Amino acid sequence: MKLNLLSCDAQRPDKRAISNCIVAVSSNMNEALSNELTDILLEGDAVDITVDDKNSGSALRALRKLSIDYEIIE
Repeated sequence: MKLNLLSCDAQRPDKRAISNCIVAVSSNMNEALSNELTDILLEGDAVDITVDDKNSGSALRALRKLSIDYEIIE
């Protein structure tokens, strides 16, 4: 499944938690790329990630918990 991470609405976003979440839920992501994508997301730009279908439910819950708005592309 592909997700488009749109924005983070948290009052004080936890950059490390967001980066760790992206690494945990995406299918082919390393820590350096996740940190870079987190910076892009927190600056206000959308980010695309690919999530394994078997982890999609827990991935969506984790993103909602971090106040990340997303849309499902596929």
